[in-house]
Amino acid sequence: MPKNEQENKVYSVSQITRKIRTLLEFQVGEIWVEGEISNLRKQASGHQYFTLKDPNAQLAGVLFRGNARTVPFRLQDGQQVQAYGELSVYEARGQYQLIIRHLQSKGAGTLQAKFEALKNKLQAEGLFDAARKKSIPDYPSTIALVTSPTSAALQDMINILSRRAPWVRTVIYPVPVQGHEAADEVAEAISFLNKSSGKSIPPIDVIVAGRGGGSVEDLWCFNEERVARAIGDSSIPTVSAVGHEIDFTIADFVSDLRAPTPSAAAELIVPNHEDLVQKLTNLGSSMNQSIISRVDQYKRILGLLARGTLLREPSRTVVEYRQQLDFLASNLISISRAQIDQKAHRLGAAQHILQVNRPDHAVAQYHQKLQNAALRIHSAARHFVSKRAQRLNAASGLLRSLGPEATFARGFTMTQSAQGDPITSVESVRRGERVRTRLGDGEFESEVT
Repeated sequence: MPKNEQENKVYSVSQITRKIRTLLEFQVGEIWVEGEISNLRKQASGHQYFTLKDPNAQLAGVLFRGNARTVPFRLQDGQQVQAYGELSVYEARGQYQLIIRHLQSKGAGTLQAKFEALKNKLQAEGLFDAARKKSIPDYPSTIALVTSPTSAALQDMINILSRRAPWVRTVIYPVPVQGHEAADEVAEAISFLNKSSGKSIPPIDVIVAGRGGGSVEDLWCFNEERVARAIGDSSIPTVSAVGHEIDFTIADFVSDLRAPTPSAAAELIVPNHEDLVQKLTNLGSSMNQSIISRVDQYKRILGLLARGTLLREPSRTVVEYRQQLDFLASNLISISRAQIDQKAHRLGAAQHILQVNRPDHAVAQYHQKLQNAALRIHSAARHFVSKRAQRLNAASGLLRSLGPEATFARGFTMTQSAQGDPITSVESVRRGERVRTRLGDGEFESEVT
């Protein structure tokens, strides 16, 4: 029990909260705090609320509009930041918080780094390619919803589907959408629906996997690789409907269609039955008008035909066609005979030309020409050889009479030096030099003395 008056004092909640606030503001005051942004909320007023956290604790933070304008980057969940501000208490909730004056980036947080690494890996494998995405049916009959059975998102989707497309059958596969086992449950649900579609369950036309908004941690199961693989392997068109419009998950990139919210997914995958009714009504009116117009057109055609010669005097028309047929038959016979006569005349002329230019006659003529040419060539060759022989004999006789041999035969000689140069003067030789003298019947050497 309290022992003194001070200990007997009872504080109201407001008083003790204000006391704690005073202690924090004066004892701690302005400080730097480092942590990861989570559960970011941006208000229309421009103020921003979020949680700074580390592996063991978390701290509420508020960045008012005036200070938010000085931040050089866009805040998002998963960012690692350093915040400078005043530690205080929000008395209405009894929650201590950091009123941030200045904020600077410390790099991507752990979850953001994991997000980017998995995103880059799956993108490199082609899981985000538009070419592999399947189209959503225009008029699905059965839609499977993979989400929490107690979530407001499920009720929103069911209400919108029943309002827009009351003929659609909905299959609900309940799964947890946050926590350690959520990713395995979501991946298993998508795989089961693909294996069982048209077998143990009705044929599924579209799968919607998603949940409502929350922090990055709350949505994290849709950033797990096994969920992305299950969506990528799905043969049924799959829609990702996770969080709010500003939230993006790995499932959004892999899915065949990304819806900004679960409600938007329900709006996107089914047509509005009221619009369909109006469209069918318009089509029915257009069809009736087209039928009436076509009937009127055929009536006019029948009226014209009824006033024509064919229906008024059918026998007369038949007689006219018979006469035309006889005339055409006579013309055909005349033309055929003329054609035959013309072809026969051209055939006779061709036969005459062929007879005149028979190949065996031409060969005999060319053979005779070849023999005559051979005789002429032979006679010309003999005459040419004879003339050449006569000219050769005359040249030989002239050569013998004018050549050196005839001169030598008449007693003349020719003396040459040892080098073979002719000696034409006694002054061109020296005593003791050997010379060579050529006669008509040979040659000899001598020495000049």
